[in-house]
Amino acid sequence: MPLVNMKDMLQHAYDHGYAVGAFDLVSLDFLEGILAAAERARAPVILSLAESHFDYYDFELLMPAVEVAARRASVPVAIHLDHGASLDSAVHAIRLGCNGVMVDASHTDFSDNVRTTRAVVEMARACGTPVEGELGYVPGVEGEDAERHPGELACTTLAEARAYVERTGVDFLAVSIGTVHGRMKGKPKLDYQRLKQINDALSMPLVIHGGSGLSDDQFRRLITNGVAKINYYTALADAAAASIRGRARADRANGYTGLVKDVREAVSSEVETRMRLWGSAGRAAEVLSRCRSWLPVEHLIIYNVEGIDDTRLEMMMAEGRRVLGAIPGVREVVTGRAVQENAKYQCTWLVRFCHPAVIDSYCRHPDHVAFADRLFRPVAGDRISIDFRIVETVFSVHHHGAAGGAGQGG
Repeated sequence: MPLVNMKDMLQHAYDHGYAVGAFDLVSLDFLEGILAAAERARAPVILSLAESHFDYYDFELLMPAVEVAARRASVPVAIHLDHGASLDSAVHAIRLGCNGVMVDASHTDFSDNVRTTRAVVEMARACGTPVEGELGYVPGVEGEDAERHPGELACTTLAEARAYVERTGVDFLAVSIGTVHGRMKGKPKLDYQRLKQINDALSMPLVIHGGSGLSDDQFRRLITNGVAKINYYTALADAAAASIRGRARADRANGYTGLVKDVREAVSSEVETRMRLWGSAGRAAEVLSRCRSWLPVEHLIIYNVEGIDDTRLEMMMAEGRRVLGAIPGVREVVTGRAVQENAKYQCTWLVRFCHPAVIDSYCRHPDHVAFADRLFRPVAGDRISIDFRIVETVFSVHHHGAAGGAGQGG
């Protein structure tokens, strides 16, 4: 249950005048530290995975851990793809479990940004997944962020913001009003008047990228003017690095585990401080009661075949796994054969959808229609199908570590 619809989460924050932190994670230490802070603060949280950080971890390996951690939490959690590079990136992220996506085309001209974002919105809408767009450009100023986000600051204009939201249909808008990715050089000058005009015109949750380095008062003024999601990474990375350097100074004989021993708590402390400042602390129960849960749908077909032998049956199943597994919103395709020879039905498909919206978009998708009409239905007239949601999942594990006691499943 605690994995919830991100659009509901951010709309609640926008309506009630606070911001949810979207904390980029790059390891299990970051994941556990972020969630431990959310549990202590009783705050909603967004676990953010930036494609610009995929050099540091295998996205496909880390995502199962992120999803399990989210589902066993007792606070509302969303999982977000940050700075995706393409439409394919968004499709892949949704397949792996993200329930919010952002494909960053802000470095392109306005028409290209609209075209790219609109394609992502159309795909994601069919998957029930909200989309964040970015208009204007937030550059990096130092270190890795300068390399990953090159170029000059380009502020969001009111006229383009209106046109962009209307033409793309995004659910949230990331705006550029003076923040930067990475460490701030001096005190940033934020254009609150520009932000207020955009907020007054759009009345939708706004997003700030480059949250590290802002003052408490700057954060409060951003939230007052419609910012409901704040992206935050550099300060977490700096806190983690400081803890490692401290362990190294304290004992030069420390091995890897000794050096990273305090990373989870360092990250957690910084996250909790931000949650309390941004007003999300203490909101967990209220948000849970107002948000739709995010649970996959299982599409099950049991069937018998006529007119084909086992070789052709296996070929048909393999083709189905390949074709159907590539449809946006499909998380997994499993084929099987009955264990008992005398079972009433001998074959099965289990297709896992990320969201109920995929039931309709999957059925209408041309690849599904072609496969079903050409290969499946002609030989599988005797079949039963059902779409169902898993009501409860029990995690039979002992919680421990920084995120221990996070919840009891469900």
